[in-house]
Amino acid sequence: MSSDSPTTGFVAFVGAGPGDPNLLTLRAAELLAKADAVVLGEEAHRPLLRHCREGVHVVDDDIVKHAKGGQVVVRLCAGDPMLFSSITEEVAACAAAEVDFEIVPGVPPATAVLAYAGIPPATAVPEFRIVDAAQEQDWAQHAACRGTLVVYNGIADAVAIGKALIAGGKPDTTPVAVSSGGTTTEQYTVVSSLGRLQADLKHAGFTEPALIVVGEAVGLRDKLSWFETKPLFGWRVLVPRTKEQSRSLSEQLVAYGAVPEEVPTISVEPPRTPQQMDRAIKGLVTGRYEWVAFTSANAVKAVREKFEEYGLDARAFAGLKVAAVGDATARALVEFGVKPDLLPSGEQSSEGLVAEWPPYDSMLDPINRVLLPRADISTDTLVAGLTELGWECDDVTAYRTVRAAPPPAPIREAIKGGGFDAVLFTSSSTVRNLVGIAGKPHNVTVIAVIGPQTAKTAEEFGLRVDVMSDKPSASALAAALAEYGAKQRQAALAAGDTPRKPSQNRRGARRRPR
Repeated sequence: MSSDSPTTGFVAFVGAGPGDPNLLTLRAAELLAKADAVVLGEEAHRPLLRHCREGVHVVDDDIVKHAKGGQVVVRLCAGDPMLFSSITEEVAACAAAEVDFEIVPGVPPATAVLAYAGIPPATAVPEFRIVDAAQEQDWAQHAACRGTLVVYNGIADAVAIGKALIAGGKPDTTPVAVSSGGTTTEQYTVVSSLGRLQADLKHAGFTEPALIVVGEAVGLRDKLSWFETKPLFGWRVLVPRTKEQSRSLSEQLVAYGAVPEEVPTISVEPPRTPQQMDRAIKGLVTGRYEWVAFTSANAVKAVREKFEEYGLDARAFAGLKVAAVGDATARALVEFGVKPDLLPSGEQSSEGLVAEWPPYDSMLDPINRVLLPRADISTDTLVAGLTELGWECDDVTAYRTVRAAPPPAPIREAIKGGGFDAVLFTSSSTVRNLVGIAGKPHNVTVIAVIGPQTAKTAEEFGLRVDVMSDKPSASALAAALAEYGAKQRQAALAAGDTPRKPSQNRRGARRRPR
């Protein structure tokens, strides 16, 4: 039984997919958004709660009781709920209690993990067989499978299964892939053959969930592998920024295969005395300024909030010239409804902005004053440069940047102990603040910085700079790190070595053959 738009008690048995939370079906996300209660099934499904309404109840008790009470209940199931199902009794209980239910298919590991491992299961021979090693199996019968054999729940008995398949007639040279952590950045695949399984799995350290894939299709992995070959695959990357600023950067890192970890090092707060900003906004409206120069997205945000406080909007910039120090600041202005008149075409910095700023001309410029709403710790480069060009600057503290609280102990230990593969520094202050609240990153950690000034600060703290972006933007910095990772991987392969993450080079790090 099913209901497209449940209004009374209802249970949905929802396939949670193979591990990657982005492989959830649209119907599953729709039902999670309507849920009053969710049964996780396993802790790994907790990220899927992001689709739920605030205040949804996570329960692990009688789903029939909750549904009878008028609630919409979503029961999350690993993979596809109808493949090697463990929910038969729960479904039967709903039917017996006359509770409406729906079963929503999920993406099964048998297809998804193979896709992420670059193994097309039915390409060479159009036969695809899935078996559950937790149930008693006739391995001699499965040895007759001419296509691809996928084994669930068999990692503990992988060697014995290999021997049984050989005994059943499979050649010992038959390719085998064993993959754990499928579709996540923990995915780890070893390619072997039935005859070499014991030797190749001896130190691999596999745990469930894992799949054993047997068949000639495994041989196509070298050409089709796309996930585990991403430039930063599995790299744990520290992003020491504010939550608001780091979201898009983290999304970009995920696209490169990384596992970003956001650690706030800077907290943005209003100035201690707001009167200076109040006077600046009044001057902006009454025609005191010819130019307004923005050196950060935070400065745009601070002015925008002041505007909203006074009931103003972007129309107050009419007749003013507006400058932005870089692309991110320009985007914040455009979102506000203001198109910048001046943006550096070269280096996106205070120096780059001064290099293109027109000198004051009393014949062309009716007013010689520039408003500069900035952070309390900004440098004087821009003020000095504009003053030299004949402009008078009102340098106003629009916001304060203060050091955030130290991160939890496990994060601090990972930073100092080499648990992170890379750290991205997007300003000199992030260097100072991270070292101040958490200590210096370990020397195996790749240090990536946004520009020369940040590089100089990092070196002053004794850090070796490995990567510097060609443009001072967070996006360019992430791309530069990805390029570095790709080159490291290519160099290892060219030398006949196994590509390794930087954290695997620290003393005592676990070594796993690939």
